[in-house]
Amino acid sequence: MSIFSKTKSMFHLPEGVIYLDGNSLGPLPKATPDHVSNMLTKEWGDLLITGWNKADWMGQPSRIGDRIGKLIGAPSGSVVMGDTLSIKVYQAVASALDLNKSRKIVLSDNGNFPTDLYMVDGLLKSLDNGHELRLADPEKVEAALNEDIAVLMLTEVDYRTGRKHDMKALTAKAQALGIIVIWDLAHSAGAVEVDVAACNADFAIGCTYKYLNGGPGAPAFIYVAPKHQEKIRPALSGWLGHEAPFAFDIDYRPGAGIERMRVGTPPVIALAALESSLDIWDMVTMKEVRQKSIELCDLFIAQVEQHCPSLSLNSPREGTNRGSQITFKFDDGYAAMQALVAHGVIGDFRAPNNMRFGFTPLYIDEGDVVAAVKILANVLDNKLWDKPEYNQRSRVT
Repeated sequence: MSIFSKTKSMFHLPEGVIYLDGNSLGPLPKATPDHVSNMLTKEWGDLLITGWNKADWMGQPSRIGDRIGKLIGAPSGSVVMGDTLSIKVYQAVASALDLNKSRKIVLSDNGNFPTDLYMVDGLLKSLDNGHELRLADPEKVEAALNEDIAVLMLTEVDYRTGRKHDMKALTAKAQALGIIVIWDLAHSAGAVEVDVAACNADFAIGCTYKYLNGGPGAPAFIYVAPKHQEKIRPALSGWLGHEAPFAFDIDYRPGAGIERMRVGTPPVIALAALESSLDIWDMVTMKEVRQKSIELCDLFIAQVEQHCPSLSLNSPREGTNRGSQITFKFDDGYAAMQALVAHGVIGDFRAPNNMRFGFTPLYIDEGDVVAAVKILANVLDNKLWDKPEYNQRSRVT
């Protein structure tokens, strides 16, 4: 049995469903219910509040952070878990601006995920000190870099198209101009090979409910380069980022290293679910995952272009230039995706006309790709999407 056949057997995959939406929400690992149940009954149930010490709930954010760190090339003690990705965006940008006080511009691209831009915009308005959020086309970010910019904040893999920024090159160019660099790895962690240390990233943030299969609402992570950890000022001075939380001092003193980026009480149950998924990740290397991902994506593109000529590729054709997702444009993409889901292939839709498909080798194989395209072709060729029920917009697309 190949390693990916083995990992596929470790996920709960509903009968008759081909799941190509792990880039939005990873499926349930079979071990997770028992792992969480054990935490609930043996730890919370039997230990009660003593679980904070006896089960080391308090150490979870850093302990699991180190496991995430192995997937993104971060050294031990540089990643901590907790809160949501939006909160981590706020923390990273606020701390980065504080490191570069003489400059006022945050640069991002107009393909960035909207919540990143919303959080920065809200932060800058709260600061009310002449700061500006400046946006460039993804392909023009490098040309937009200059010595007026304080912070460069980018999502490595575009959530719509899968287009991948060159993290190492852009970081080097920005830092040569005195810019602090933040990378959002929401569509990178568990999808592509990432080495934040080798790329010299200043900060990185990401979520764990997509490729890392931590479950809906799973906690986010933040990486801070070791060289910055003792200098940064936490904008969100939560009690668990305090040097001595249980001294209950009135004045805030930031904790040591990455611990100062903790905010509130850790989500112990959610972290337990994530922990069980990371056991599967311990079985593979990111090099193996990346190689297989490119093969699956290439196969999907070839199959779709052969059997579904009405769709137009909206992702880079070259595998090294994209993440682990493929997007095709179709004018009636929303309805077509709803029909596709109804016929057993789950992808998702992103406005204005993007049908998006994620490929995770941990549980997707070549047979799934070929079968999915066959169903997609049937939906398109027979206009199965052209029904009122498939045009009713749901709250989540």
